[in-house]
Amino acid sequence: MRRGRAALLLAAGLSGLAPAVPAAAQTDFTDLTPAERAILGNEIRAVLLTLPELLPEPGARRAPAPAEVYADEIARDLDRIAARADALFAPGLPGFGPPGAAHRIALFTRPGCPDCARAEADLRRLADAHDLRVTLLDIDENAGLARALGLDMAPSYVFPDRMLRGAIPPVVLRRYLGE
Repeated sequence: MRRGRAALLLAAGLSGLAPAVPAAAQTDFTDLTPAERAILGNEIRAVLLTLPELLPEPGARRAPAPAEVYADEIARDLDRIAARADALFAPGLPGFGPPGAAHRIALFTRPGCPDCARAEADLRRLADAHDLRVTLLDIDENAGLARALGLDMAPSYVFPDRMLRGAIPPVVLRRYLGE
């Protein structure tokens, strides 16, 4: 790879001008060998050293973390969950797992939904191995509750401190449970 092409790609990508790069000069770099990746890395380093304007100034303000950008939306979601906690997590609601479990999830499902059936099966296995209570709620029968929470798809998971839409793999759910 020639230095000119690497500089063009790097400058275009780092300055947000990627669409200005000619199609012939674009590549995804996924088929590079380890030696070619090392060469590319050295080329990128060389370009950055010759074009310091592409780098942020020392002490420049960093981009806000996602939690900062969405702080208001997160606060609204937490308020919605707290206001409806009894409808989501009350021990007498249909579901499974010990009523006094340390972890609680309300799962919104829809009949005939394959992802919903898989989500419920995954949560049943997690409830058997962890201190987890799961409330099962049909999203259509509980449309008012789902709408009040801003949920529009099944499956959707509601924890006391977050809402997740769409099927979530068990390994990710375990991380959300803090285990």
